[in-house]
Amino acid sequence: MNETERSKIVLRRLNKIYPKIKVPLKSRNVFTLLISVLLSAQCTDVNVNNVTKNIYPKYFKPEHFIKLGRKKIEKLIKKIGIFRIKAKSIYNLSKMLNEKYYGRVPKTFKELEELPGVGHKTASVVMSQGFGYPAFPVDTHIHRLAQRWGLTNGKNVEQTEKDLKRLFPKKNWNKLHLQIIYYGREYCKARDCYGLSCNICTTCYPNRKKPIITKKA
Repeated sequence: MNETERSKIVLRRLNKIYPKIKVPLKSRNVFTLLISVLLSAQCTDVNVNNVTKNIYPKYFKPEHFIKLGRKKIEKLIKKIGIFRIKAKSIYNLSKMLNEKYYGRVPKTFKELEELPGVGHKTASVVMSQGFGYPAFPVDTHIHRLAQRWGLTNGKNVEQTEKDLKRLFPKKNWNKLHLQIIYYGREYCKARDCYGLSCNICTTCYPNRKKPIITKKA
């Protein structure tokens, strides 16, 4: 079985398990989506949602966070990992959005990745989930599963993203990256499946006997 055949199995199974998919991070607009994705680094979506549910009803524009200032932002997000660094990024990117983009979130990868604290993965999520632009954000779940399913060599997340974009039709990217994340959390867990027990792993590699040691993102 080659990688193209395996990719078809993956797509078919995931569409069957998750015919409809919800964006895991809750937001009020594209700006708050950007903030939530930034906050989600080294933190669970559940924790981010628990914190932001008390923030977004009142603060949902760049100007709101500028008026708050770094120290007050820190207090609002203190239950989230590396909150001081994230508070600094939120404050600085809010200033940049107000000064350069009239308070609006830009719609290109280049402009998004120039914002403080925003890397390619964060920009990809915003482009995909915020603007509906075809993108394939690769997080740790996707990087790990793509290796277990024989869709990439796992050299790095950049290579994994290129391989997945090559194997799957562009029309599926926005939905598929979320489907893989949900599947990884439910069935192909980091310390559970090891490429040996979930349905996709056993279908793609029925004769596999040894656990797959994946390269970290």
